[in-house]
Order: sequence, then C-alpha cells, then structure tokens
Amino acid sequence: MLKNFKVTIFTFMVFCIQQVSAQGCSDAGFCSVGNPFKAASTEKKNLIEIGGVYGIGEEDVTIFSPYASYTRLFTDKFAVNAKLTGTVANGSFGTRSNVGDVFLTGNYKFNPDASNLKWSGLLGVKIPLTAGNDKINTISLPMPYQSSLGTFDIIGGLEASVKKWDFNIAAQIPLNDNKNSYLSSLSPTDKFDSTNLFHRKSDVLFRSTYSIVLLNEKLTLKPNALFIYHLGNDSYVNQFGNSVEIANSDGLTINGNIIANYKIGDNSNIETSLATPFVVREVRPDGLTRAFTFGLSFKQGF
Repeated sequence: MLKNFKVTIFTFMVFCIQQVSAQGCSDAGFCSVGNPFKAASTEKKNLIEIGGVYGIGEEDVTIFSPYASYTRLFTDKFAVNAKLTGTVANGSFGTRSNVGDVFLTGNYKFNPDASNLKWSGLLGVKIPLTAGNDKINTISLPMPYQSSLGTFDIIGGLEASVKKWDFNIAAQIPLNDNKNSYLSSLSPTDKFDSTNLFHRKSDVLFRSTYSIVLLNEKLTLKPNALFIYHLGNDSYVNQFGNSVEIANSDGLTINGNIIANYKIGDNSNIETSLATPFVVREVRPDGLTRAFTFGLSFKQGF
C-alpha cells in the first residue's frame, strides 16, 4: 500500500512539472499565511522559520523569494506571526533584487478544547517595503520583476479543522494603488501588461487540505487545493492620465499543491512544497504568474 502511495505522489509531481509551459497562478501573499498553532510545537511557545520559494513566471522570468518568520504563542488561544519577504527576479530585462513585504498576523482559536470540529480566525496586514516600482538603469520594470505589489493589504480568514481535514476561507483587500510606472507602449517589448499606477482588486480564497501521517509520525504529507477568485478587473493609468481597465483580469485560479513535512528533531523540521495551477485567469497583470513553484524551509521551535 505504501509503495502504491509513493507511486501516486511521484505521478502527481511529474504531472505538476509537465504543466509549466501552459499554466500560471496568482497569490498576493495570503496563501502562504498559515495557522501558527499547527506550525509550532505544542511544548514550545516560539517558532522561527527560514525558507525560500523558487518559481518560473511570465516570459521565462525566474523568481526566488527568500523569507524569514517568527511566531509567538501567547496562550492556547492566541498567537502572533511576523514574516519578512524578499525577491530576486531574473529575465530579459536583467536581474533585480529587493526586500518585499512584512506580514503581521494574529490567530485566535475559538474552541481549542473541542474534540471534533475546531475553529480559528486570522486577521493581519501586509506592509510593502517598496512602492512596486523597482528600476534598472532608471527604467521602470514590469510587475514580474517587482519584489512587492506595493500595496498595504488587509488579510482576514477562518479555518475549520475536522480530523485530518482543514478548510480555509480568506480575503485580501488592497488599500492603495502602487507607484509602478511601466507602460508597454513605451517599452521595447509588448510581452508585459502596462501597470502604471496599478490598481489591483481584492482576492478571496478557499483551500482544502488533507494530512497523511507516515513513518511513525515523522513525515506528514499535505495535498491541498486552492481556489482563488480575483473580484474584478484591475486597471492602470495610461500616458494621457486616463484610467484604463484591464479586460479579463478578474476570475478564478485553481492551484494544486503538495507539502511534505519531516521531523528532524523534537522541535525542528524541514518542509518542502510543490505547486502548479490547473485553472488561471486569462490576464494576470500583477506579475504573480507562476508556471510552478518549489519551496524549501527549516522550522525550529524554542
């Protein structure tokens, strides 16, 4: 049975990799905001995590996004997490690296002693460390090269846990436009969408996750599906100062993801993830398109 399961997982990974030439996805950040109670050890109140995610974006732009986070469990009901991100993007425009965003989130358990259905809520903010207008040789870069969307966002969500299943609903709401100044009409290529003073609509998410525990509880596999709906068409300001709606930039993205978490000590573990989209929005001007992503992180509780 275990052999057949390994074959199934391997087949899923191969299928994911085979999709890279045709797919894309969109994640403004809230997909990676997890439940700190599950991430941290029940015996330890502090958790640090260091990791990175590698992905292939539009027009073969490669993106590496390192991050570091700290979680503090104050009680069995309340926890706080702080996360710092960065990005190194490389493509035909050149290479650009910068810090990205700070995520500050709080998580509250409504019924920590429940034996079956458990509920928790999350509320937080995404604080940009750049205006989304990084440049090379004074030339503004399109959004796939930007380390941040350049927007202050509010993030809120709920999680329900039933035995080995977790279900999440969440929303991410931008509060401002960024300061990007890229216009495809003034660029030597028309491969990227114009995003001058980019106005991005909100996203909502639904995620279902199933946990499979193996190897005497040392290895946990978490296949999950993410449904992200972009609530409207984005827009930009053209060279004449007029707002232009970007047609077909709203709609649904469906991502498939598998996470593998391996315990290497009582309070430490290594986690990997592999994700690819199966359904995408027709137009994705925000630069968040990924043909696939691979992530690796180390977690230590203390």
